[in-house]
Amino acid sequence: MTDPYSQLADRIEAITADLDEMMFDSLREAAAARVGRPADDKRLMQARRALDKAAHLLRGSTNHDD
Repeated sequence: MTDPYSQLADRIEAITADLDEMMFDSLREAAAARVGRPADDKRLMQARRALDKAAHLLRGSTNHDD
């Protein structure tokens, strides 16, 4: 049987992948429009790092860069 924490970490990683797609789309649009860094880029990157950390913690890893 699969660990429920691992299943939750898998779901978080899927959300992270969706977030990555949104970020790349936003960056492509900004580059095409030559408007610089998108306004939400910093906030989305912070959210992505938080999700990465949550998935890492749920998998039971103790080695992280804090």
